[in-house]
Amino acid sequence: MHICCMKNIILFIFLFSSFISFSQEKHFTIQDAITGYHLYPTGLYDLQWLPGGNSFSQIRVEGSQSILEIQEIRIPKGRTIMVTLDDVNNAIQDSAYFLSRLPHAQWLSNSEFMYTKGQNAYAYDIYLKSIRKLPFSVATKVRQPLLFSNGSGYMAHLENGLAFGVKDHQDEITSDIDGIVIGETVHRSEFGITDGLFPSPHFNKLAYYEMDERMVTQYPLYQLSDTPATAQMLRYPTAGSLSHHVVVKIKNMYDSSAPVLIKTDGDPEQYLTNVSWSPDEKYVLIALVNRAQNHMWLNMYDAHTGDFVRTLFEEENNRYVEPEHPVIFMNNNPSQFLWWSERDGFNHLYLYRADGKLIKQVTKGNWVVTAYHGVSKDGQEVFISATKDSPLDRHLYRVNLKNGKMVKLTNKSGYHTIIPNEDRTLFIDNWSSTTNPKQIQIIDENGSILEVLHQAENPIKDYDLGSMELGKLKGNSGDDLYYRVFKPVDFDSAKKYPVVVYLYNGPHLQLITNRWMGGANLWYQYMAQKGFMVFSIDGRGSADRGFEFESTIHRNCGEKEMEDQLTGIDWLKSKSWVDTNRIGIHGWSYGGFMTTSMMSRHPGIFKVGVAGGPVIDWSLYEIMYTERYMDSPQENPEGYAKTNLNNYVEKLEGKLLMIHGGLDDVVLWQHSLQYLETAVKKGVQLDYFVYPHHKHNVMGKDRIHLYEKVSNYFIEHL
Repeated sequence: MHICCMKNIILFIFLFSSFISFSQEKHFTIQDAITGYHLYPTGLYDLQWLPGGNSFSQIRVEGSQSILEIQEIRIPKGRTIMVTLDDVNNAIQDSAYFLSRLPHAQWLSNSEFMYTKGQNAYAYDIYLKSIRKLPFSVATKVRQPLLFSNGSGYMAHLENGLAFGVKDHQDEITSDIDGIVIGETVHRSEFGITDGLFPSPHFNKLAYYEMDERMVTQYPLYQLSDTPATAQMLRYPTAGSLSHHVVVKIKNMYDSSAPVLIKTDGDPEQYLTNVSWSPDEKYVLIALVNRAQNHMWLNMYDAHTGDFVRTLFEEENNRYVEPEHPVIFMNNNPSQFLWWSERDGFNHLYLYRADGKLIKQVTKGNWVVTAYHGVSKDGQEVFISATKDSPLDRHLYRVNLKNGKMVKLTNKSGYHTIIPNEDRTLFIDNWSSTTNPKQIQIIDENGSILEVLHQAENPIKDYDLGSMELGKLKGNSGDDLYYRVFKPVDFDSAKKYPVVVYLYNGPHLQLITNRWMGGANLWYQYMAQKGFMVFSIDGRGSADRGFEFESTIHRNCGEKEMEDQLTGIDWLKSKSWVDTNRIGIHGWSYGGFMTTSMMSRHPGIFKVGVAGGPVIDWSLYEIMYTERYMDSPQENPEGYAKTNLNNYVEKLEGKLLMIHGGLDDVVLWQHSLQYLETAVKKGVQLDYFVYPHHKHNVMGKDRIHLYEKVSNYFIEHL
């Protein structure tokens, strides 16, 4: 699981963001800043295309009633069809099956949407206003059943197992053995793994993960609400220790035959990633990654027998390989597929024949592909989102498969999130920038805007705000480092202001983007209203800048990141309006690790720090993430010793508040407890706070309490 919420020469600074300055006196409360969702730009709810791609739907609220609105695309604008809760209930014959709210529309066709109620599944016709029962039943005690797109059945997770049902057969596969996990994500959700169920293209078979973690060390999560307290044991594989064993099995959904075991021979501690199917359902493709994570084999297996067929190709890297996307077979040509790879240093698409022969590299350049949106109706072009124009922007591009020519389809600077229709002739474009809160529009395959569906108002226009700037600095490595700074309300360059540095600076996250508020949340403006500068910079290790930029932290997490953070500190110190004696720092997860690292390994720079859920000793963090970036403790003892923050406690200067969730199953509570214990032994004073019943992130109403505590710590001590 990714850690989440985890040079001295300035060549030039460019500012391209909003300088928001208003005369209003309205200020945020801490509740506004943390849970004030009404202060974020409005959008459209549950926006999606219908099959066929000529209509889209959304949920609209009128008073207290939700209405499903379906709009046909025409030039000029086509029909709009409304479906209410009363419409659906009026079509139901038995009042026992009446709905209390409008269901999420999962579209079966351009006229019917599907939903479940109890053990039944239904399809509602928006034109006939009629309803019909689908020919399968849903098992009890399932979690959020997923209906197959053709309406033939469903699959779902059970407490420890899976359930599925089709017209002629339904079944459950479960285990009552502690440590055997069926149908869930594995490898702690690394390698792009988000689920453990993989239906075949025509929904005849179901591939699924089965994980044996009985050999994995157990860690206690204390249930302090019990009297006396109890412990729930979490199987947590730490770096260098035994890992779980994973297999893939296949079940035919139309008979009672036993599941087929895919014969992924080799080291049982290898990683089975990116499971996919061939279009004809004859083969399963799996990207095998060795425990060292420096070698990947894309293997093909017979879905009927489970036998190994062939290795299509391999990838190696002396740092790591990290496949995160399954094979994408071309709809118009099932004998070819696309593969994502960073093999040339940037995340790009490669076109292969089904037998594993490389045809060509489709995209190329010192930028990354961030999303794939499909192939054109004629099969000649693919649509992608990428950072080609700027690392801070996301644009939609059309790429010709034959000559590689690229055409940018979204021309307004900013961050564009794309939803394509079925044949990739129309796209819903949801975009914002530092000057535009949110706009949702429909564009065609040439980039022409057909209709603006929604333009959000500036929701904080009535508030007294500080200015926000984006820019870039040149690091000692020669890399461009992008920063964001919020200045206090009524900023006066003749005055000096305290600064809070907010950071993450770890893999798989980019803080600074050309989105509304630069990708920040309202807490930054809350602190600006309290008289603070709030500064962030994405140093090496951060996402979407290429393999070298992110992987340079290999075997020494924190080293290059601190160097780049110091570039930002030097820039701040060069400004006459920065009080260099009043600089604070705050981060969570990887940012908590960085906060603690900066305060203890570069003492004297920061007066105050708040470290949330910090990694302290990488040998206590989970195998998949840690061994990718640090190798194992046995292979890299020097790196683990150098980055172990328990070794620097006595060098800590300034006031540090450390916060942890008592039920944290990502960064174990033991990390900060060991740091606290070391501080006591060394005679070092440390402020410490625990949220007993929260996991890695403090959520819900308690998040207000958290950020009131964080804010007050800076207000009182900085």
